[in-house]
Amino acid sequence: MTDRLDAQFAFLNEADRLKSVLRATTLCDGSRRENSGEHSWHLALYALVLADQAAPGVDINRVIRMLLIHDLVEIDVGDVPIHSANGTAHASADTQAAESRAADRIFGLLPADTGAELRALWDEFEAAETPDAIFAKSLDRVQPVMANLQSGGGTWIEYNVTAEQLDSRVGVKIARGAPRLWQWVRAQTQQYFGKPH
Repeated sequence: MTDRLDAQFAFLNEADRLKSVLRATTLCDGSRRENSGEHSWHLALYALVLADQAAPGVDINRVIRMLLIHDLVEIDVGDVPIHSANGTAHASADTQAAESRAADRIFGLLPADTGAELRALWDEFEAAETPDAIFAKSLDRVQPVMANLQSGGGTWIEYNVTAEQLDSRVGVKIARGAPRLWQWVRAQTQQYFGKPH
């Protein structure tokens, strides 16, 4: 029992470091960068509130669990902005390999049964092939869009984001898991990007 608790708290204490990882996205009021812990919490709330946008059969409880753990790897890797200078670092093989090593280390802190369960959930999110993971990925793309809208353009201005980049890097993922949500969100972005093509 003691060894199990030692491992559980080792993981929980390590997870606290996610609060120190700053993201490119600001808070909605634009006052500062959000941290990855805040982002994960906000995404879990998005899943709870926007559950009616999920496809039939999506298990919102599983989606929330995915979103609570999806960015833990940023403790080691940091935030890799989707609209960074080259736009490809986010999905590069190097980034994915670094994140996989981070997942091994971080989930490896847990007792083996819990660690394997959460690592499998993280892998499912990353693969984005199941209905739960597809919806979770959609929400992960929506939340920064809403923050940018609320903060007067936020990182879109900072990174000189184009309509094509918004649609290809963000819109495709959102539309895949929540098409009605993307239609609504994309309409809100017209002041920055014009009407969708």
